[in-house]
Amino acid sequence: MSIIWMLIIGLIAGAVAKLIMPGKDPGGIIVTMLLGVAGAFVGGFLFRALGIGGEGPAGIIGAIVGALILLGLYRLFTRRRGHTTTT
Repeated sequence: MSIIWMLIIGLIAGAVAKLIMPGKDPGGIIVTMLLGVAGAFVGGFLFRALGIGGEGPAGIIGAIVGALILLGLYRLFTRRRGHTTTT
């Protein structure tokens, strides 16, 4: 049952992250869910390292923060790779 909750929280966190940082990103609901689940791991690690905790509202906020970090990194790397300059 905890895996199902992790996927649900991941979907919510990924959706909130995409609402905060709108833009053209590939993928639909599955990519959003994966972004949120990966963000939950990143945010949970960061929040535990800071001593904030990872349960309840802090866990959801951590998942959103982690998803925002991952989304920002994704956009940073895909933007650089997609543009070429000529001199």
